Amino acid sequence: MNSAIRRLAVAAIILMLALMANSTYLQAFRASDLNGRNDNKRVRDSQFSVNRGAILVGSVPIAQSKPSNDRFVYQRTYPPNIAEAYAPVTGYYSYLFGRAGIELSQNSELNGSDPSMAFRRVVDVITDRRQQGASVTLTLNAAAQIAAYRGLAGKTGAVVALEPKTGKVLALVSRPSYDPNDLAGHDLNKVGANWKKLTEDKSRPMSNRAIKELYPPGSTFKLVTAAAALSSGKYNPQTHVRSPAELDLPQTTVKLPNENGQNCGGSDNATLTVALRYSCNTAFGSVGLELGADALRDQAEKFGFGERQLPELGAAASQFPADPNAPQTAQSAIGQFDVRATPLQMAMVSAGIANGGNVMKPYLVQNIKTVDLKTVSETKPESLHQAVSPDVANQLTQMMIDVVQNGTGKPGQIKGVQVAGKTGTAQTTPDKPPFAWFTAFAPANDPKIAVAVMIEDANVPRNDIAGGALAAPIAKAVMEAVLGQ
Repeated sequence: MNSAIRRLAVAAIILMLALMANSTYLQAFRASDLNGRNDNKRVRDSQFSVNRGAILVGSVPIAQSKPSNDRFVYQRTYPPNIAEAYAPVTGYYSYLFGRAGIELSQNSELNGSDPSMAFRRVVDVITDRRQQGASVTLTLNAAAQIAAYRGLAGKTGAVVALEPKTGKVLALVSRPSYDPNDLAGHDLNKVGANWKKLTEDKSRPMSNRAIKELYPPGSTFKLVTAAAALSSGKYNPQTHVRSPAELDLPQTTVKLPNENGQNCGGSDNATLTVALRYSCNTAFGSVGLELGADALRDQAEKFGFGERQLPELGAAASQFPADPNAPQTAQSAIGQFDVRATPLQMAMVSAGIANGGNVMKPYLVQNIKTVDLKTVSETKPESLHQAVSPDVANQLTQMMIDVVQNGTGKPGQIKGVQVAGKTGTAQTTPDKPPFAWFTAFAPANDPKIAVAVMIEDANVPRNDIAGGALAAPIAKAVMEAVLGQ
């Protein structure tokens, strides 16, 4: 009997110790994660009584909390006239559906529960003040953001603009978009209906095409191929390359044609500069075959391919195919086959060239400050990769200037400002229209902005789809907004 009691006592002690250990683990190590879960309604009830901090662009709130006359105490609001323009960045703050975007990634700072704000919470308790969150100031340029949003009106696509020298995100827009107010309301039946409508919409308005969707970059990827060629030492801007109307590919009877069915600018042996000017598939297919897949992949990775950027929003990693054969390598060299990129990634390519070959890490959160304006954190510019040498970057810049002045990028010209750019038209499937691209930076001699525009669907005839005609004017408007033109 005593033996049985002892065993029972030992088992009870072990269970009690396990319970204490688990409780300690949850309190010490898991509390923040559990409190941050979107489905934790107990915590959400508590947080809805907190005066959540504002999300700012400059000094203008694009998300803020206002007192409400219901059980939730505060109502999260987004400016109705510009809410859709900023939705891919702010995300939403919803009682039923949790958080997204900056509302999610900066949640602990916005609601004041972050460990870095512990002293502030103690002061609030002592002074009997309600807990109040910190404000999050973004790097966005309001004029550029609105110009990008208006430029995409009636289209499906995305725009990303960066400051080349720092990596600051100046614009990040995706259309179609949605109004976060539809999900932040306190009429939960209405919110549920709005969510159902948004998630069932075939145009996918809640999809962040700027950073989370991957697309064939088409001829904008020729910048990466040109960078690999110039960096190899085998090429310079005046090197002649094979550029017939059609390029014979090894291991297949299928040929790689130029878009217009003609040779490159009147020559079967154009220079690399002329090949970029007219965006010759055969020329860059030839270069790709000469360099090989490994060289192209290595160059793409130096520009950021294969890496996830903008942890604030969880951007997807752009992709170069793992093991393409020779024909697939030629296709990859012109941004086709299985090459996939986000608009953010192609903006990074231009920004890296603009910054002397140094690709800066993109960032969206400038700083976080408490209600009494004490800085909780501030982001500092950080170099990501030296993609090419300053000399190669200068050569690429001159070639891109030629594209805008004399080639396919003429619609991207800005009066009195030298623009460097590259167009792209990426083929998809026969039942879908091609994607129209344009990436550029300006001023070419002292870059203040690099931009990438991707048009997924412009609601125009297939034959009218081209990067120069559709995407370049939008990029021009965004660059002009930043440059004050």
